[in-house]
Amino acid sequence: MRKLATATVAAGLFFGGVGAAAADSGRELLMRAPGVAFVGTYQWQSPTKVPSGLHVKGELRDESVNDGHNVYLRVRVEGYPWGHLTGTQKKHVKVDKVFYDGAVLKTKQVRIHACVDRGSFRPDYCSPERLFSRD
Repeated sequence: MRKLATATVAAGLFFGGVGAAAADSGRELLMRAPGVAFVGTYQWQSPTKVPSGLHVKGELRDESVNDGHNVYLRVRVEGYPWGHLTGTQKKHVKVDKVFYDGAVLKTKQVRIHACVDRGSFRPDYCSPERLFSRD
C-alpha cells in the first residue's frame, strides 16, 4: 500500500513538473523584412521575478550579407523612447534579453521590430511592428 501511494505521488509530481515546464516555454516569434530576420521565442516574465518584462530569446540574422548594411532590433518599452539592440554585418547574433520598465513592478507593453540600417540618406527596412501586451 505504501509503495503504491509513493509511486502515485511521484508520478503526480513528475507529470505536474512536465506541465509547468510546458507552460513556461516561450511562444514562437518571427519578424522578417528584406535583408533581416529575427527567429526566436518570447514570453512574459512572472510579476514576482525581477526584472518583470518581456523575455526575448533567439537569433538576429543578416540575410543580405553582401549589401554592406547592419541589422538591429528596434524596441520600445511602454512610454520610453525607441532603443536599439544592434546586430553584426554578415553574421547571426544570439539575443537573450528582458525588455522591462525599471520604474514599475510589472511591464505591460513592449513594441519590437527587426530592421536593416541603410544609412542616413535612405529609410531603413523594417518588419511590421509587433505589440506585446500583458493581460
